[in-house]
Amino acid sequence: MKFSDYISRLKGDRKIWMVIFFLTFISILVVYSSTGALAFRRANGNTTFYFFRQVLVQLAGFMFILLMIKYLNVKIYNRIANAVLVGAIGFVMLGILIGRGSGRTIPLGFFSFQPAELAKVAVMLYVARMLANMGESNAEKGKAFFKIMGGMIFLAVLLIKVNFSSAFLVMATAFIMMFVAEVPWKYLVGSVVVAVMLFLSLFLIRKALPEVVYKGTRLETVFNRVDRFISGSDPKQDEGLTQDEFAKIAIYKGGFFGVGAGKGDISNRMSAAYNDFVFAIIVEEYGILGAVVIIFLYLVLLTRALMIIKACKRSFPLYLATGAITMIMLQALVNMGVSSGAIPVTGQPLPWISWGGTSQIFTAFIFGFLLSISAENQAELLVPQPVEPLEDDEFEEEDLYFSNIEQ
Repeated sequence: MKFSDYISRLKGDRKIWMVIFFLTFISILVVYSSTGALAFRRANGNTTFYFFRQVLVQLAGFMFILLMIKYLNVKIYNRIANAVLVGAIGFVMLGILIGRGSGRTIPLGFFSFQPAELAKVAVMLYVARMLANMGESNAEKGKAFFKIMGGMIFLAVLLIKVNFSSAFLVMATAFIMMFVAEVPWKYLVGSVVVAVMLFLSLFLIRKALPEVVYKGTRLETVFNRVDRFISGSDPKQDEGLTQDEFAKIAIYKGGFFGVGAGKGDISNRMSAAYNDFVFAIIVEEYGILGAVVIIFLYLVLLTRALMIIKACKRSFPLYLATGAITMIMLQALVNMGVSSGAIPVTGQPLPWISWGGTSQIFTAFIFGFLLSISAENQAELLVPQPVEPLEDDEFEEEDLYFSNIEQ
């Protein structure tokens, strides 16, 4: 049986399925070649350990996607949206209290859990529910805006302690979803202006902030990275090259065709080559050509998602699909931007490619949303539309038409 025959048996958009399969293949190759140093540090030199781990995580992701399409109706996501948001806030707070790495991960024995990944899914569910329930008038849209912003700001403030880029993704996704829902511009533009002014003000007076508020916090880390990005200088340059500098070297070495699969050595000098900087490793081994392939796959995903959104007949699936593709694309852009030096360093995996556990599973949920909505759109097209009976005068018009033909 051909590969296309297996694809045809899967529910949902077939081209999205093909993109997922291609990304899976690329992920396994890159993770295997970029975790060699990690294997010697943590797995006694067993270089296949993380390879098989990534395969198992990918298989688990596929299982979740298939289960979502087969057993979960899109309406269920609408019903559980508020509960998922409350749960996400609870886990983020728990991570701050007992988590590792400034609360980024919660140790759960044989695996760790990243609350920020749950928060990303919770945002698209909650905002989609709020937008689907809002009225058509500007006043009702304004009320929905403030309700959404209340929940998003509270969640973002918590996430800033954990991961600033995740807080940014949460807010950016919510704003794009509200833009699609035609929330009045005065609310969207006004809040963006306030947020930018607040960030710039804090950045300019950062050295005057009380130590308890600033020193040793995530805010200091973010501002230091922004300062270094603007000035181009590194206060720790005497300690050797940083990860973003190694990433630039990897891209330079890659050239157009790359050094070859598994032949890159920059990943052995970086602590997060297989995650936050995986795009740079792809360019090193497969060149600009490999980067173009990755970008093309994400653009195909974006195009198919837009077609799914256009085909939606109900508001909640439309907004949920919008949030899903927005989160994936923004996360991919952040990872590529960090790897190439286009934006300050921050930690975001490349969706479905970077090594990881929690991020892979919740990315599978996002793909599951898109494919579930696509499958329901396809099912609605197959439902026969009721034929309305003709009125008496329409019968008379048809009789007159056929009598004229006979004459």
